[in-house]
Amino acid sequence: MYILLIGLTIVSAVLLVLVVLAQNSKGGGLSSQFGGSGASNLIGVKKTGDFLERATWALAISIMVFSLAINFTTPNAVSSGDELIEKAKGQQSAPVIPKAAPATDSTKK
Repeated sequence: MYILLIGLTIVSAVLLVLVVLAQNSKGGGLSSQFGGSGASNLIGVKKTGDFLERATWALAISIMVFSLAINFTTPNAVSSGDELIEKAKGQQSAPVIPKAAPATDSTKK
Protein backbone atom coordinates (compact mmCIF):
# COMPACT_ATOMS: atom_id res chain seq x y z
CA MET A 1 0.00 0.00 0.00
CA TYR A 2 2.86 2.32 0.90
CA ILE A 3 4.62 1.78 -2.43
CA LEU A 4 1.34 2.19 -4.35
CA LEU A 5 0.68 5.56 -2.70
CA ILE A 6 4.19 6.78 -3.47
CA GLY A 7 3.76 5.72 -7.09
CA LEU A 8 0.41 7.50 -7.37
CA THR A 9 1.92 10.64 -5.87
CA ILE A 10 4.76 10.65 -8.38
CA VAL A 11 2.39 10.08 -11.32
CA SER A 12 0.12 12.89 -10.06
CA ALA A 13 3.08 15.25 -9.73
CA VAL A 14 4.27 14.54 -13.27
CA LEU A 15 0.75 15.03 -14.65
CA LEU A 16 0.43 18.28 -12.71
CA VAL A 17 3.62 19.59 -14.29
CA LEU A 18 2.34 18.69 -17.76
CA VAL A 19 -1.07 20.29 -17.16
CA VAL A 20 0.49 23.50 -15.85
CA LEU A 21 2.81 23.67 -18.85
CA ALA A 22 -0.11 23.17 -21.24
CA GLN A 23 -2.10 26.07 -19.81
CA ASN A 24 -2.30 29.25 -21.80
CA SER A 25 -0.39 32.00 -20.06
CA LYS A 26 0.24 35.59 -21.15
CA GLY A 27 3.05 34.39 -23.42
CA GLY A 28 0.95 31.69 -25.05
CA GLY A 29 2.14 28.74 -22.99
CA LEU A 30 3.28 25.42 -24.34
CA SER A 31 0.19 25.06 -26.53
CA SER A 32 1.33 27.94 -28.77
CA GLN A 33 4.64 26.15 -29.42
CA PHE A 34 2.91 23.22 -31.13
CA GLY A 35 0.70 24.83 -33.72
CA GLY A 36 -1.01 27.45 -31.65
CA SER A 37 -4.77 27.21 -31.89
CA GLY A 38 -5.19 23.62 -33.08
CA ALA A 39 -6.43 22.35 -29.74
CA SER A 40 -8.41 25.51 -29.10
CA ASN A 41 -10.36 25.12 -32.35
CA LEU A 42 -11.09 21.49 -31.63
CA ILE A 43 -12.41 21.85 -28.09
CA GLY A 44 -12.98 25.55 -27.75
CA VAL A 45 -10.94 28.14 -25.90
CA LYS A 46 -13.19 28.46 -22.87
CA LYS A 47 -13.71 24.72 -22.42
CA THR A 48 -9.98 23.98 -22.72
CA GLY A 49 -9.19 26.53 -20.03
CA ASP A 50 -11.89 25.17 -17.74
CA PHE A 51 -10.66 21.59 -18.16
CA LEU A 52 -7.03 22.50 -17.51
CA GLU A 53 -7.96 24.56 -14.46
CA ARG A 54 -10.06 21.74 -13.01
CA ALA A 55 -7.33 19.22 -13.79
CA THR A 56 -4.78 21.42 -12.02
CA TRP A 57 -6.92 21.66 -8.88
CA ALA A 58 -7.75 17.94 -8.93
CA LEU A 59 -4.12 16.91 -9.27
CA ALA A 60 -2.95 19.33 -6.58
CA ILE A 61 -5.60 18.07 -4.15
CA SER A 62 -4.78 14.45 -5.00
CA ILE A 63 -1.10 15.05 -4.20
CA MET A 64 -2.08 16.48 -0.81
CA VAL A 65 -4.40 13.53 -0.07
CA PHE A 66 -1.78 11.00 -1.15
CA SER A 67 0.82 12.74 1.05
CA LEU A 68 -1.45 12.49 4.08
CA ALA A 69 -2.23 8.85 3.29
CA ILE A 70 1.48 8.07 2.99
CA ASN A 71 2.03 9.65 6.40
CA PHE A 72 -0.56 7.34 7.97
CA THR A 73 0.64 4.19 6.21
CA THR A 74 4.36 4.67 6.77
CA PRO A 75 5.88 1.55 8.30
CA ASN A 76 6.77 2.27 11.91
CA ALA A 77 10.39 1.61 12.72
CA VAL A 78 11.69 1.74 16.28
CA SER A 79 14.03 4.67 16.43
CA SER A 80 17.15 4.57 18.52
CA GLY A 81 16.01 7.75 20.29
CA ASP A 82 13.20 5.86 22.04
CA GLU A 83 15.62 3.23 23.29
CA LEU A 84 17.98 5.89 24.63
CA ILE A 85 15.16 7.60 26.51
CA GLU A 86 14.11 4.31 28.11
CA LYS A 87 17.71 3.57 29.17
CA ALA A 88 18.07 7.05 30.62
CA LYS A 89 14.87 6.63 32.67
CA GLY A 90 16.14 3.31 34.01
CA GLN A 91 19.50 4.75 35.03
CA GLN A 92 18.11 7.85 36.67
CA SER A 93 19.18 8.20 40.30
CA ALA A 94 18.93 10.74 43.08
CA PRO A 95 20.44 14.10 42.20
CA VAL A 96 23.98 14.65 43.45
CA ILE A 97 24.33 17.58 45.82
CA PRO A 98 27.79 19.13 45.62
CA LYS A 99 29.67 19.49 48.91
CA ALA A 100 30.08 22.99 50.22
CA ALA A 101 33.57 24.39 49.84
CA PRO A 102 35.37 25.18 53.11
CA ALA A 103 34.82 28.73 54.17
CA THR A 104 37.84 30.95 53.74
CA ASP A 105 38.47 34.04 55.71
CA SER A 106 38.78 36.87 53.22
CA THR A 107 39.72 39.40 55.94
CA LYS A 108 43.17 37.84 56.49
CA LYS A 109 45.97 39.09 54.33
